[in-house]
Amino acid sequence: REREILKLRFGLDRGEPRTLEEVGEHFNLTRERIRQIEARAMSKLRHPSSDTGARDLLAV
Repeated sequence: REREILKLRFGLDRGEPRTLEEVGEHFNLTRERIRQIEARAMSKLRHPSSDTGARDLLAV
């Protein structure tokens, strides 16, 4: 789910970034929850040694 959220937020799927609101509607989650998931995913990418799940996120 983190990977999909990052793809939508940064436009890696269609080249057009989506807002927190749009991504939230897609996943039936609030904007705040999307923001939290995005922040956690970005943290994993910044500190890959602390979480082996970062490799999964990079498989975009």
